This record gives sequence, C-alpha cells and structure tokens, in this order.
Amino acid sequence: MLLFADHRYLYLLLLIPVILLGYALLRYFRGARVKAFGDPALVEALMPSRSRSKGWVRIVLFCLAFAFFVVGLARPRTGAKLAERTTRGAEIIVALDVSNSMLAQDYSPNRLERAKLSISRLTEKLQDDRIGLVIFAGTSFVQLPVTTDYVSAKMFLSSIDTGSIPIQGTAIGDAIRLSIKSFSAQSEKSRVIVVISDGENHEDDPVAAAKQAAELGIKVYTIGVGSAEGQPIPMDGGLLRDRNGDIVVTKLDEETLRKVAQAGGGAYIHAGNEEFGLNPIIQDIRRMEDEEFGSIVFEEYDEQYMYFFAVALALLIVEMLIGERKPRRKLFEV
Repeated sequence: MLLFADHRYLYLLLLIPVILLGYALLRYFRGARVKAFGDPALVEALMPSRSRSKGWVRIVLFCLAFAFFVVGLARPRTGAKLAERTTRGAEIIVALDVSNSMLAQDYSPNRLERAKLSISRLTEKLQDDRIGLVIFAGTSFVQLPVTTDYVSAKMFLSSIDTGSIPIQGTAIGDAIRLSIKSFSAQSEKSRVIVVISDGENHEDDPVAAAKQAAELGIKVYTIGVGSAEGQPIPMDGGLLRDRNGDIVVTKLDEETLRKVAQAGGGAYIHAGNEEFGLNPIIQDIRRMEDEEFGSIVFEEYDEQYMYFFAVALALLIVEMLIGERKPRRKLFEV
C-alpha cells in the first residue's frame, strides 16, 4: 500500500483534463483558421508530411509524464518495518453531550457545533497525548477509543450530530462511568475526563460517578455550554414543544456541573464564545505527571518517488522524439 508524505501535490492532477481540453480547443481553432484560408483538402495536400494523429499521441504522453511527475512530488512510500515507539503524555477522554438541547443557538451556529469546533482545535495542540471521545444523551457510546491519531479523531468528530444517540435525555453519570472504562490499560496516572454539556441531567447521579472517577485517580473537568436565561431548541424547521404545546427552553445547569467537577477533583468552566474553556484544562494537564505509552508504528519507509520521476522523464523523452511529421518511409515497403 502506497502512503503519501505530502498528498497536497496530488491536486495538481486536476490540471490534466484542463490540458487535454485546452489542446482540443487549440486544434479546433486551428482547423477553423485553415478553413478560412482555403479548401481544407487542398491545404492537406500541400502538407503531405503533416500527421494529424501524432499531436494527440504527444499530448497524451505529456499528460502521462505530468501525472507520474506529480505523484513523485507527493513522495509515495511504503512501510518498511514496524517498530515499538515510546511516548510520554496524558490520556484525555472528552464526553460530549449530543442531546437535542445542544441544538440551542446561544452559540454560533449552535452549542453542539461550537463544542465540536473547540475539540477539533484541541487536537491541534496535543503532541504525544492520547485522546478519546464518548458521546452521550439518554445513554452513552464510545465514538473513538483513546488514540494519538488526531486526523481520525477529527474525522469521527465531524460525523457527530444529535441523531448519533437514538435515546434522548442527558445521562452525564453514565457517560463518566463509560469514560472510566475507556482508558487504556497502560494509563494509571495522567487520566482526565472532560464533560461538555448544558448540565440538564435527567437520568442518573453524575456526582457519584465523578467521585468514583476521583477514587481511581481520574480528574473530571466540566464545561458548561449554554446560558442561564435559556434558549428554545430548533427542531424540524420550528421550535421543540412539550406535550402541552409550550415551547421548550433549555437552560444551563451550572450547579450540577460544579458539583460534578468538585467531586471529580477537577474544575468547572463556563464556555464563552471566544474562549470555550479547553485551553485552561490543557494547561492543568501539562502540570500533571506524564504517562509513558508504548505503541507500534511504522518507523522507516521505503521512498518510491524516484521511480515515478524516472518514468516521467522516459515519457517526456519519447514525446520529444515522436515529432509531428509522418515517417518518410513505411516500415514494410514493397
């Protein structure tokens, strides 16, 4: 399997159809000028050595050479061997509320999308730390096991919406207990759970779950998303209503989130529009003792770009040798 060190160069391959289209237009306008000059059959008779097909052969060869050259620029390589790599860092599991109340628009564009953006930015600041993702509403689900693959973390994060958990509600305690189980066996010291929610817990006892985490040496931080005044919840082109037809207003329950953070030995932060609250948590994590992790990675790669450059050069040489005239002598002549 080929891996590319810099896949951005592959976008240059989009120029190939543009080159072919440009050459086709050039031949079309050239033919139009010949018709304006005189009878096309007579003009062709005056240029018996001119080949009409070699032009296309040359441009196709040029495009093939360009394609191989671009792939070479992207530095294709294959994994040479697997090796065990040791890193030091912390394990962070983000428990993200995906209940319908996270659709409230007291943040732009809404609570959930603003939280996802902040988590995405968080991954850009991590180095050798591991990150996992648990999503919850009425129940919880491990969206991403702990990993240092931050690209995959962003990919999994982008697919999250309020439909990711079919059972509605807000079970913060269940999310904390599932997060506790989701840490790797290698982790013992630097373990952190970050709960991002509006705090409207209706299902269980999150404070007891946070105490359980603290007893295991896991810090629990909470980030409150929303406002005390509350906001309606957009739903199906309108606003969510209860059984009596009244508009449902979701408010931030800071008291619950503070109690959870206090029981978990962490801190509560109210998310703002500019500073969402993850940066202070990362600063606290940096003060913790780093954990040592072992992982299996590709340590060395076999570079393959030189072969693609060689093929590109060979195709260019063939393209230049072809010329545009017909051969003077046929291969088999009686």
